[in-house]
Amino acid sequence: MRKMFEDGTVALVTGASGGIGRACAIGLAECGVTVVVHYHNNKEGATETLNQILKMGGRGAIIKADVASEEEVTGMFRKVQAAFGGIGVLVNNAGIIRDGFAMMMTDEAFRSVIDTNLTGAFHCIREALRMMMAAGKGSIINISSTSGITGSVGQVNYSASKGGIIAMTKTLAREYAEKGIRVNAVAPGFIETAMIRANREMYEEKYMSMIPLGRFGQPEDVASAVVYLASDLAGYITGKVLTVDGGMTM
Repeated sequence: MRKMFEDGTVALVTGASGGIGRACAIGLAECGVTVVVHYHNNKEGATETLNQILKMGGRGAIIKADVASEEEVTGMFRKVQAAFGGIGVLVNNAGIIRDGFAMMMTDEAFRSVIDTNLTGAFHCIREALRMMMAAGKGSIINISSTSGITGSVGQVNYSASKGGIIAMTKTLAREYAEKGIRVNAVAPGFIETAMIRANREMYEEKYMSMIPLGRFGQPEDVASAVVYLASDLAGYITGKVLTVDGGMTM
């Protein structure tokens, strides 16, 4: 059977305290990848992610940083390099939501989402590229959203950040393909997170009819796409956006 990852591959997954980030971290660990579990505020959740990885015989560590801070991201990557020698895979998943209609949205609410979701991803990409350029290879997976493709009412800040992720992904793929670095994006639709579970009846009534497969996705559905794109099995794929949305945006 063809191996998905080279022995000794190290991945950094941002926002891996739960949900999609946790599923991605565990999915990569299941393939033998050493996983650095990033968190900002939820250390308990990150520790649980790491514990699940260790229980199944995987390897990893947790690390804290505010991705919106250039200084903290630089420090985080220095620690990762000191501990593991660099990374071969970056999964940019860290993100926040501060919903509201445009006319009532404050500059701070708009800026905070852009700073974390888009600028934060760029901070991590820039540091990862330095490591990957030195190695002559690497894979970056950016978590976008169907909101970044179609737009979403009440999410002008979030949609802008996720649309920016898609444009950034395509540009980076063109810039670094000849260096052996692939850059792709995954755009989830409605994934069954804590927010959806807490308001399930409302979400089902409003959105289920829009999904041809007739169900909300699971974090593991997104993780499967991320792991594939990150792996050597997708070695001829770069600059693509894979929607994981049950057919909603087909």
